[in-house]
Amino acid sequence: MTSPAVEAVAKPAAAETGGGAVKRGIASRIVARTGGGLVSVGLVVVALFWLVPTFGLLVSSLRDPQDTGASGWWKVFSHPGQLTWNNYDKLLSNDDMMKAFFNTVWITVPSTVLVILIGSLAAYAFAWLEFPGRDWLFLVVVGLLVVPIQVALIPISKLYGETHLFGTITGVVLFHVAFGLPFAVFLLRNYFAGIPRDLLEAARMDGGTDLTIFFRVVLPLGLPAIASLAIFQFLWVWNDMLVALIYADADSQPLTVALQSQTRAMGANIEVLAPGAFLSLVVPLAVFFAFQRHFVQGVMAGAVK
Repeated sequence: MTSPAVEAVAKPAAAETGGGAVKRGIASRIVARTGGGLVSVGLVVVALFWLVPTFGLLVSSLRDPQDTGASGWWKVFSHPGQLTWNNYDKLLSNDDMMKAFFNTVWITVPSTVLVILIGSLAAYAFAWLEFPGRDWLFLVVVGLLVVPIQVALIPISKLYGETHLFGTITGVVLFHVAFGLPFAVFLLRNYFAGIPRDLLEAARMDGGTDLTIFFRVVLPLGLPAIASLAIFQFLWVWNDMLVALIYADADSQPLTVALQSQTRAMGANIEVLAPGAFLSLVVPLAVFFAFQRHFVQGVMAGAVK
């Protein structure tokens, strides 16, 4: 027989064990349920909410200014006849806006390509080449990441004035390249350092030079990281207005500055502003979705061995 004292002690312990089992069962069921279709539905809802401003801008760019001033863009669901391409016809016939769009392309594409090319070469040197002061120089490059753009605006303005680069596309491109390189070298160097040494040694034994190894081995293996860098650099330069507002003139201003000038000059020029803003938005979206697969691979690189 069990004494009353032992039974008194055993009953609370059994109760705690049973209660803990019930709690663990409820928690495990919640985790299992949220790990399935419920989370997917929630993510879809969040994504749709994030896309509402973009969709609203698209609808506004397809409505007449009178309709836009009279009601909200959601009225198009009950009056689909409000949709028209007249605003885009006006945008395409606006020489200033079209010139600004192509200026944005001439600024963004070279800035992205040069950062990728120079940054990847420097990253390969920091990762796999031996030279005096390599580690200290890399620390200097990493330290440049914390230098804000605003610090360099006045000194670069004086330098551009002396070299006649002020107000030119070349000056804007050089500024973006200079401030994009530290992040590019930091990102690509860490990725290139994870490439197995055996691959590089095998290529060197086959007679490959450093340039051959770089272009035929390192670049193909580093494509995910390079794609991630290309997206970051492209979005930063395409959406920039501060640098272009200071260093670009009326002939070299990009689309962001042109839209700001249209807002300041004409106020309610919605038939040009709305399609111009959507045009400025849709190009980065297209670039992101085009490189999305490589972008995810680059972000997850090194997370799982």
